[in-house]
Amino acid sequence: MAYEEASSRAPSQNILEMVRQALPDLRKSERKVADRVLEDPGRVLTATLSEAAALSDVSEPTVIRFCVAIGCSGYQEFKLRLAHSLALGTTATHSVLSKDDSTADLVEKIFGYTMTSLDWARSHLDTDALGRAIALLSEARSIEFFGLGASGIVALDAQQKFPLFGVPCGAQADTHQQLMTASMMQPGDVAVIFSNTGQTIAMIEVAEVARAGGAKVICVSGSRSPLLTHCDVAILIETLDNTDIYTPTISRIAALVVVDILSSAVGLRRDAEHGQRFENMKQLLRNQRVNGPKKPA
Repeated sequence: MAYEEASSRAPSQNILEMVRQALPDLRKSERKVADRVLEDPGRVLTATLSEAAALSDVSEPTVIRFCVAIGCSGYQEFKLRLAHSLALGTTATHSVLSKDDSTADLVEKIFGYTMTSLDWARSHLDTDALGRAIALLSEARSIEFFGLGASGIVALDAQQKFPLFGVPCGAQADTHQQLMTASMMQPGDVAVIFSNTGQTIAMIEVAEVARAGGAKVICVSGSRSPLLTHCDVAILIETLDNTDIYTPTISRIAALVVVDILSSAVGLRRDAEHGQRFENMKQLLRNQRVNGPKKPA
């Protein structure tokens, strides 16, 4: 399947993120409006056209040109989309970290940024794609999870969950071993590939090799990327990543949530006999805890 590149001016996109991304391409006068919007979006939201122009120290036509430049039909549409964006909460733009931030500031910014970004990812998830992935995983003879770096951690988490459903699973960390494993996959097997950028050559090769052998391939990526053209089911997890000062775990958290969704859905499709085995396993684990139930004498 091929994924077409989405327009950077998609109507559903967070308007404040669009303003931030458009900054380098705006005219100097339009950039003054953008800076004012990013500095105090709440104030701009309540401003009339003339007030917005005065706040930005530009003319009213400049404000209109700014709105059109970022993909809106005019000032009213811009305000509607601004209201929607603010309803999502703190944006990545307003969570930029500073050396002057107190510990309390950091807590507020990082928590707010994370929750807003997760909500953004949730609202843009393709539930049809998730459904197709769940169907493939539910019928899989075996499942192999692939990922490198932070995405490799997500693959390991998935590998830890899915054996609970009676399906042989693997998650290789070495790139050579990954290619070897992918080359041995056959019809009935499912490869699940995690890559936030979707541009890692090794992961694209794994997808190609696994599909060539007849396996189904599910790709989980943080962007519309080359990897998605090499899979049977593409799950796109868009987050508002901002790595200018620190490396956030938001994309990884979002991917882990998707793993929870997939594993929970597969578990719910299992029969009563499997449910009993699962409960027996949970009981064994509870028995291993200090304050857990004691084994019968």
